[in-house]
Amino acid sequence: MDKLLEVKDLKVSYHTYAGEVQSVRGVSFDVNEGEAVAIVGESGCGKSVTSKSIMGLIKTPPGEIKKGSEILYKGRNILDFTQKEWSEYRGNEVSIIFQDALASLNPTMTVGKQIVENLMMHRSMSKKEAFEEAVRLLKLVGIPNAEERVNQYPHEYSGGMRQRAMIAIAYACQPNLLIADEPTTALDVTIQAQIMDLIKDLQKKMNTAVILITHDLGVVANIASRIVVMYSGKIVERGFRDDIFYRPKHPYTCALLKAVPRLDLSNKQKLASIEGTPPDLISPPKGCPFCTRCEYCMDICCEQAPMTTHFEDGHEAACWLHHPLAPKDNLPFKTEECK
Repeated sequence: MDKLLEVKDLKVSYHTYAGEVQSVRGVSFDVNEGEAVAIVGESGCGKSVTSKSIMGLIKTPPGEIKKGSEILYKGRNILDFTQKEWSEYRGNEVSIIFQDALASLNPTMTVGKQIVENLMMHRSMSKKEAFEEAVRLLKLVGIPNAEERVNQYPHEYSGGMRQRAMIAIAYACQPNLLIADEPTTALDVTIQAQIMDLIKDLQKKMNTAVILITHDLGVVANIASRIVVMYSGKIVERGFRDDIFYRPKHPYTCALLKAVPRLDLSNKQKLASIEGTPPDLISPPKGCPFCTRCEYCMDICCEQAPMTTHFEDGHEAACWLHHPLAPKDNLPFKTEECK
């Protein structure tokens, strides 16, 4: 598969009265055409800032994308785009679904009109053609009575229907890449599953690449082929889905997996949590960002950032426990597979 998007050494900071918040600290990953990649991590780890950077939505000031950062879309660095190129890129080539559909949709316009405007701008349709296409798109995403619903306002939709409408708007211009930023956060579990199934079905039908941003590993299991685990503005582990779920190589990934509720355990099983709090990104730790919360922390973890260890099939993790001199007793993962 051809690479559609390449993010190289992305560094994003926000300048505040308290100091410079280093939200993203040297993130690199790629997305192939038609592939679904998940970026997973707890709140504040930099995953949403990464998605906004790809969409060109970092407001300057207070935000700043540092020199040396590259975001290559089809080989072109989007950070060098002109205003006209940004207009063609957003919506037409790449679309985004935000977690709060009610805040993202315009409350003063009908849902249909918001889709029609998008179609007329990017696909040069007449008003009549765009309206017919809007109805078709609402049917495609599972909105009942689409002919009537197309003339309703966002507040007349339920939460799940609003999110479906957002997906319809995102897919209106048949983008090559869809970014779904926590698309199921505000929805109940049943609707969450329906929205994820919808995104997966549309991805397969239209061969759209998807970047799924989430804090919940349980959400990505059925859609993502590769998973990137972020913590404190850095990537701590990445690999194919089965590698992350069944052969994790970083203590943070192991802790995230333990925190996912399981049906095969007894009802009285205590839900695992990660003790402590993430580090302050105004003065991030010089060593491993997870060192203050890791039960396997060694002295070197607090003093020096770990090298990335490469395993099979692109699986890699940044952890000192994979060093040949590190103790191998009672680890949550095997280290023999290191290269």
